[in-house]
Amino acid sequence: MDNEIAQDLSPLIKLYKNGRLERLVGTATVSASLDPETGVNSNDVVISPETTLSARLYIPKSAGSIQTKLPLLVYFHGGGFCVETAFSPVYHNHLNSLSSQANIAIISVNYRLAPEHPLPAAYDDSWAVFKWALAHSNAKGPNEWLNSLVDFRRVFLAGDSAGGNIAHHVALRAGFEGINLRGIVLIHPYFWGKEPIGDEGKDGGSSGDEAYPGMLWKFVNPSSKNGSDDPLINPSKDPNVGKLGCGRVLVCVAEKDGLKDRGWFYKEVLKKSGWDGCVEVVETKGEGHVFHLFNPNSANALEFMAQISSFINQ
Repeated sequence: MDNEIAQDLSPLIKLYKNGRLERLVGTATVSASLDPETGVNSNDVVISPETTLSARLYIPKSAGSIQTKLPLLVYFHGGGFCVETAFSPVYHNHLNSLSSQANIAIISVNYRLAPEHPLPAAYDDSWAVFKWALAHSNAKGPNEWLNSLVDFRRVFLAGDSAGGNIAHHVALRAGFEGINLRGIVLIHPYFWGKEPIGDEGKDGGSSGDEAYPGMLWKFVNPSSKNGSDDPLINPSKDPNVGKLGCGRVLVCVAEKDGLKDRGWFYKEVLKKSGWDGCVEVVETKGEGHVFHLFNPNSANALEFMAQISSFINQ
């Protein structure tokens, strides 16, 4: 009985009928440290002891040795809202590299995961960390690194997969509150919809609520009444999508990623919404979903990192 599966969402997570959860990936963690390869220093901060909300802060080697303050990137990890953490080795290594290459400070958000904490917990946590970071703009916040080293006129958001989805919604909420970000980077963003677009559902594959992204969405957001057409997962169903609180958006997609068409469609949605910013889509040929995390030294991953660094430092 203990091994009877109620829901199998491999390769991410399994739910057993007795209520036991098995996370199949993303359970390993590494400590914050001074990275010997890049010289980037990281440190963990607790934002809310009540909810155990925390984040990892990365500061490049150049900090303190130059007069110019650093841009800040608030980063949201992926994992379908139900696996991975800000302390995962793949994200720790990725953000060490990005902080060093782009010469930026980074806050990586360790939001609560579904199904123990269904959506909107991840959105609420991510917004809370974003606002906590902005509270340092007067140099009187609780973290001295942020007080002394960050230029709060240059704040960016980024995330991969579910984290790309979160970055979009934090930017949207920022727009409603009159906060103007410098830009956002959506990496292989987890968007979906009931009606298939592009190659979705072709060659006998499932689409909409019956496809893996649709089933995963129901798992992490069981109270959603509109399934894959919930505005939280389908920006084309959100009448307020044009209120995005930034002027520049970079969307990264991968040729062999099943979410690719949604990334391209996001550009169309923004252009039709009345949003007056600039959106660019960059597609990496021959690669799949979040390839850069698992093969970070490949030529395509290095080019991908250079594109993000360039966007931030324009």
